[in-house]
Amino acid sequence: MPIIQYTQRDLLRGTIVEPAWYKVKIEEVGEAPSKDQKSTNYPVDATIICNAENGSTKFAGVPIEWNFNSKALGFTKGFLKSGLAPGESLEAETRYELGSMEGKEIEMYIANDRYQNRDVNRVPHEYRPVNR
Repeated sequence: MPIIQYTQRDLLRGTIVEPAWYKVKIEEVGEAPSKDQKSTNYPVDATIICNAENGSTKFAGVPIEWNFNSKALGFTKGFLKSGLAPGESLEAETRYELGSMEGKEIEMYIANDRYQNRDVNRVPHEYRPVNR
């Protein structure tokens, strides 16, 4: 018989959160070919710290995952901007490493949606720096 052991993160995975702005920590930014091999996906893994509006820790520790794709890089702008130092901005023709966001805390809006007849968290690509 197989024996398994869950982490707290495993148990919280799939928790549906209330739609709101959340302070999150970016855990990992990856890179993998898309299913059709014609573009690159950039999966992002983050952990909720607290509700950014009221400080509630009801959903603290819940992992949130989403993807960017090389064919729609515009969606990464707000994500990268939220991690820039005050006064910095994104510039055209400048290379940025998405992995530089790892370890940073940002605020992001998390919504809900239905996918294949089940409730899921959805990331509508709304980001802002912490301490606006």
